[in-house]
Amino acid sequence: MTETLVFASAVDPVGPWRTALEALLPDVRVRTPEEIGPGDDVRYALVWKPPAGFFARHPGLRLVTILGAGADALVGRDDLPDVPVARLSDPEMARMMTHYVLFAVLRYARDIPAFEAAQRSGRWHYVHPREAREIRVGVLGLGELGGAAALELARQGFSVAGWSRTPKALPGIDCHAGPDALRPFLARSEILVVMLPLTPQTRRLIGADEIAALPRGAALINVSRGAVIDEAALVAALASGHLGGATLDVFETEPLAEGHALWGMENVLVTPHLASVAIPASAARQIAENIQRVRTGRAPEHRVDLRRGY
Repeated sequence: MTETLVFASAVDPVGPWRTALEALLPDVRVRTPEEIGPGDDVRYALVWKPPAGFFARHPGLRLVTILGAGADALVGRDDLPDVPVARLSDPEMARMMTHYVLFAVLRYARDIPAFEAAQRSGRWHYVHPREAREIRVGVLGLGELGGAAALELARQGFSVAGWSRTPKALPGIDCHAGPDALRPFLARSEILVVMLPLTPQTRRLIGADEIAALPRGAALINVSRGAVIDEAALVAALASGHLGGATLDVFETEPLAEGHALWGMENVLVTPHLASVAIPASAARQIAENIQRVRTGRAPEHRVDLRRGY
């Protein structure tokens, strides 16, 4: 019997996913919501921020897979059936995220924004390079993606500390955990990389007081979710000079609104939520394996607890 997987994403093209998944699951057809017909037996969903009411149209669902590592977009939805929800855990996604973080950290570590500003004004501006071991990088969030980024930064020779809600141990990383350790961790982070999932506990975790705890002139990189940081406090700290710069891939509201203050700040680099994306050629196998697990009555791997938000 042929089953249907409904694919819904405003940013990911369906074609590569259809090709990869149908090659692995010959008895599954991948369809967009517009392609679903009355004869389709919709059992699986692969989604990124589906519209309100989406799941209610598919009462026969047995598995929902999120096109990414974060589950916050599905938390609190009243149309989601009581079925397993899984996230993607793909080494290629972790590699892509690590590349972005390494680029952003190196950009600040080698003073590239200062040279960009000097070029715009036609000035020859020399800043003597610092050794990587002298540069204190803090990674806020040591989950699958954050841990991979922290380890690579340490491999590159940076002085790396990490913070997580619960204790973690990573080789070469000065690990901190719990609320009482947050401010001391921030105080030693001249480059802060935000990699926490968005949960009720982490929403606006980094507010005005936390930003003030960073060293003056610190740089901030956010590749997690915009709402982990109080955006108004972030803008104020960038305008005052307490923050020397920010590289932002995520925002409280996406796309970033036309005319938003962040667009016009010369000390801010804006990218459109692409630090890490799912790659069909590598991630499809995990999805196919989870479908086979659900078919045989087993729990899918990388299941999300929507009560916790990850």
